[in-house]
Amino acid sequence: MAVNPNIKIVVADDSGTMRIMFKQILNKAGFENLVMAVNGVDGLEKVKVEKPDLVISDWNMPQMDGLEFLIALRKMDDFKNLPFIMATAQSDKGQQIAIMEAGGNAHVPKPFDEGQISRAIEKAFSDEKDDDKPKQKSRQVIGGRVELNVAHIQITDHLALGALKHRIEQGDVEPEYFDLSTSLKAGWNPIQEGLENGELDCAFVLAPIAMDLFAYDSPIKLVLYAHKNGSTFIRSRHYDHRFDSLQSFYKYKVVDIPHKMSVHHMLAHQFLKELGLKPGVPGKKAINVRFEVVPPVKMPGIMKDNEDVAGFMVAEPVATKAIVNEIGNLEFYSAGRWENHPCCIVAMQEDFIQKHPEAAQEFVSLLVETGEYIENDKIRAARIAVSFLDPKGKLGLNPEVLKNVFSQPQAIRWDGLLPAAEDLDKIQRYMYDVMEIGKIIDLDKFIEISFANEAYR
Repeated sequence: MAVNPNIKIVVADDSGTMRIMFKQILNKAGFENLVMAVNGVDGLEKVKVEKPDLVISDWNMPQMDGLEFLIALRKMDDFKNLPFIMATAQSDKGQQIAIMEAGGNAHVPKPFDEGQISRAIEKAFSDEKDDDKPKQKSRQVIGGRVELNVAHIQITDHLALGALKHRIEQGDVEPEYFDLSTSLKAGWNPIQEGLENGELDCAFVLAPIAMDLFAYDSPIKLVLYAHKNGSTFIRSRHYDHRFDSLQSFYKYKVVDIPHKMSVHHMLAHQFLKELGLKPGVPGKKAINVRFEVVPPVKMPGIMKDNEDVAGFMVAEPVATKAIVNEIGNLEFYSAGRWENHPCCIVAMQEDFIQKHPEAAQEFVSLLVETGEYIENDKIRAARIAVSFLDPKGKLGLNPEVLKNVFSQPQAIRWDGLLPAAEDLDKIQRYMYDVMEIGKIIDLDKFIEISFANEAYR
């Protein structure tokens, strides 16, 4: 359904950076008739005065948050049917359900692009409803090999997949039970959606995202860790130790993270809390460091242009490039806070496992073997990474930079990828008990350990 690009849209977000990004992304999507509001209270007044055709609101805002804003509108006769989209870092499944139950028309998790916001707008003006049941895919089987569609994003964490693809294309290995098809996604949200709706057979995805999907009955299983370690906290170059303590520098500032449901969020929260700060998102609880969800590739540019951003936590190669370009300095490597920690995992649809167990086993075994292949030759791995992660040259990667990234003392690792329930329990307990996000899941039901056990036997 085509939506008139001239519709009037009230956009509510208390972050100045986010309001700028909203405007840029909506303009790219073709929508320019925008009225900006700084929180739910301001948004409510703007709606009464401007009589818009659509509202797009953040969730976490002071005075009146996005959910309260939505509920207030639904109580007014004039606005009880006004299309409303929640665009927010509240991307876990429980929050999505709360939005729809309160009368929201669509939800788009941050970070998002013009394509995602356009689809949300189309959905808000249509009668389309979410279908919680995953689609049963029809998979081609040719010559005894089933098609295996695996998604990833543009980070070195997912190099095991790229190196395996390289080995297959070079004829070094020839799978007997599957044909590999890789799908580069623009961010975590398309991967989350693809796993939830059954579009993807498998994905390299942040462990907490997959755990949250499992908590709300998405039939996926963890079959292997994708890597260990690999993330970096970058502090803004504006820090001056002669005048600032770390506590005073971060206080009342912003720290950017790639996703709410991420180890990056957890480790950054721990670090800031240990400084005596109160990190979080705006809402009912008092905070003095604000987390914002931002696409990884945009983090350096945002911090460079905005002194309110004190740091960000991100995967490689974004972190090293920020240091090389003198945008920021190293605060810590994630392995320095938790040695050999998990981050991304390999999540596979349960129905693929049940129908094609030989293919699942072969894929996991080849990933384990390919992890050793990477560890044994970092120069070769760096060359493969450039072509896999930056095929169009937009990131400006080169093998020398990546070789240095891979050789750091606390660098990412692709060996020893056997899943461990105690690692994942550490993540979910901190997030649930301390950060008050997510749900506690039965990890024995989530982890399908048999393939990894066989691979490492």
